[in-house]
Amino acid sequence: MTSYPMLIDGKEMAGSATFTDQDPSTGRILAEVARGHPGDIDAAVGAARKAHERWRRTKPAERARILRRISELITRDREQLADLESRDTGKPLRQARADADVAARYFEFYASAIEVTYGDTIPVAPDLFVYTLREPHGVTAHIIPWNYPLQIGARTVAPALAAGNCCVLKPAEEAPLTAIQLGRLALEAGLPPGALNIVPGFGEEAGAALAAHPGIDHLSFTGSVEVGKLVSKAAAEHVIPVTLELGGKSPNVVFADADLGTALPVVVNSIIQNAGQTCSAGSRLLVESSVHDRVVAELVDRFQQVSLGPGPADPDMGPLISASQLQRVSSYVDLGKGEARAVTGGGPPGDSRLKDGFFFLPTVFDDVPPEAVIAREEIFGPVVAVTAFADLAEAIRLANSTDFGLVAAVWTRDVTTAHVMASEIQAGQVFVNTYGASGGPELPFGGVKRSGHGREKGLEGLLEFTRMKTVAMKLDTATYPGAA
Repeated sequence: MTSYPMLIDGKEMAGSATFTDQDPSTGRILAEVARGHPGDIDAAVGAARKAHERWRRTKPAERARILRRISELITRDREQLADLESRDTGKPLRQARADADVAARYFEFYASAIEVTYGDTIPVAPDLFVYTLREPHGVTAHIIPWNYPLQIGARTVAPALAAGNCCVLKPAEEAPLTAIQLGRLALEAGLPPGALNIVPGFGEEAGAALAAHPGIDHLSFTGSVEVGKLVSKAAAEHVIPVTLELGGKSPNVVFADADLGTALPVVVNSIIQNAGQTCSAGSRLLVESSVHDRVVAELVDRFQQVSLGPGPADPDMGPLISASQLQRVSSYVDLGKGEARAVTGGGPPGDSRLKDGFFFLPTVFDDVPPEAVIAREEIFGPVVAVTAFADLAEAIRLANSTDFGLVAAVWTRDVTTAHVMASEIQAGQVFVNTYGASGGPELPFGGVKRSGHGREKGLEGLLEFTRMKTVAMKLDTATYPGAA
């Protein structure tokens, strides 16, 4: 069994205690990991504060060079990182490879973005020169989930470092290994010690201590609504900004004129990817009534052909992350059976070869009332709720009928329908005849309503890790040529 340390001030530290990390495909112990406690968080924040005095003064071109080197090292170690991510999270190997590719792309993208990010001048009066500066916050805290530790770790750390911040990253205890490897690669790339600190541990210990630490200047959190509220309250005590990405109940809206041959494979992938454990999973399928029966029949057929297995075997779908997550999904499905009609799936597979892992069959519920719990709450598993609609107005109403607003997709050949839906849907991202854009580091990402606030990805993601300063300088116009 391999041991994984904390990384604080450029040093690998065993810590005073450890916890075990489980392989969700087999239930066996995968690694032993240092268990961070509040004292470790305090040391990491102190190291980041010390490093910030150097890093914020490093020229943008030099910061960009180091970030590009991190990208190159992720690409160099792509296969090892993908294998580790697959074993740690259970996701199929090809998905883990895609995560490594996107992680590399984040560092590459923000290395370029920092070199083309400028302030503005504001014309006020001839004798007043006004301009704005973008400055780093200082020490930024990053609490990331277990479903995409490598990709989300890169997504949040890369722009923070690019902007000149120094970071403390707390990965989820269920899948911390690739985040620790990312910290090692950053040091190898030449990132100064203390600029990126990795403190694995439990949410109620290390995570809570980090969120409440008085030495942090900005907090980025991805996870559940319930924990997001706690994190926000902790940050509010110190009046620091927070970026929250809290999940969704995202709809795929399929109109009768859609190209179903193109739409259905994407619709299926949007819910089985990462076993449905994705904030932007397409967990609601809204279908125009005239094609409802055909869509459901084809959807069920495709779900029944999905192969399940251990992540490194590269099946179509791997396991859920843990026994507790399996219980959560099972509970929602049991509840759903009293609210709607389960037409396929609905429980663990009968394959004895998978009995020790946390597998769950892809599940379709049909005729789901919009007020049903399975239509409103995030299940975080491979479960899709299908609801029919009669016309454009009802499609809009159903798409907006939950408390979430992260991602949505519209499938139609009609340009007017596409534009109206994109305008009316309450979501941070709306895709037309596609879904998700393969990670899309260039595309601003974030939610409305209970899906959170703030934006990651794109230039907006970089600006989240800066604060604006306005400088107004009085000029002596008497010295102007031609002055009286």
